[in-house]
Amino acid sequence: MMKILHSPFLLVIVFVIGGVVFKLTSPNDCYSVLPGDSIFVLTGDFRRIPFAMRLAEKYPDSDLYIIGAPDDSGHPNTNRAKIESESKSTYQNAVAIRKIVGLSGMDRIVVVTTEDHIQRAKHLIQSELPDVKIVACPVALAEMPPARRLERWFIEYTKYIVTMIGIKEGPQYI
Repeated sequence: MMKILHSPFLLVIVFVIGGVVFKLTSPNDCYSVLPGDSIFVLTGDFRRIPFAMRLAEKYPDSDLYIIGAPDDSGHPNTNRAKIESESKSTYQNAVAIRKIVGLSGMDRIVVVTTEDHIQRAKHLIQSELPDVKIVACPVALAEMPPARRLERWFIEYTKYIVTMIGIKEGPQYI
């Protein structure tokens, strides 16, 4: 028994349990979006922008910011969206959001990203904006094969752990 407690097996068990906790505690505050909240959608998955557009339609007084949009991508056909295309990683997204929030004096924002990415994104944005209320509004990974969904959760959980130890971005932009 003692040999098991000192083996790599214990690390695997701790990692797996942590992954389950990571998934089960993923925030979802979409129910608390208020009229006039500014909506920030982080690009990177095809589900995010359409979800944010539908959310913005429910709240016509809200500003919509698309963060990290590639310069050559087809942007939504709307005059409501403000496009930021300089940031290339989640950490750079957080810095870009901090600049926008700082210029406009917002004290509450809505962040839209996928459910597997929301915890790390919220953590990084909150570290840049400690006095701002962040409403996490995750997009479900609908219609994705379970094995692919599990792989994405594993990758984001690993990135979250790396972020928690202080590495905000790596050479390949984590």
